[in-house]
Amino acid sequence: MPVSPGVATGPAKVLHAVDEKPIKTGDVLVATTTDPGWTPLFVNAAAIVLEVGGALQHGAVVAREFGKPCVVGLDRATTLLKDGQQAEVDGTKGTVRLEGG
Repeated sequence: MPVSPGVATGPAKVLHAVDEKPIKTGDVLVATTTDPGWTPLFVNAAAIVLEVGGALQHGAVVAREFGKPCVVGLDRATTLLKDGQQAEVDGTKGTVRLEGG
């Protein structure tokens, strides 16, 4: 589901916990869900992909506030996407596309 418009491409960074690893500038943050503790990670993220949520989910609201493309409701995103894979996130259409595949 598209929840924050725009298109961005970058290497996927899959996190299961907020402090698991750093998000570098241009990374695509991939997580199950987020809460307010995740907000600092949005600063460097080029885009956000979340497994659960809707238009009013924390990640969706913060993505819009930061002007970052965001797609939610991608079942098994944290297992389908791997760290380093180039992902194009289209928060207008609600799509996530792996480059080269």
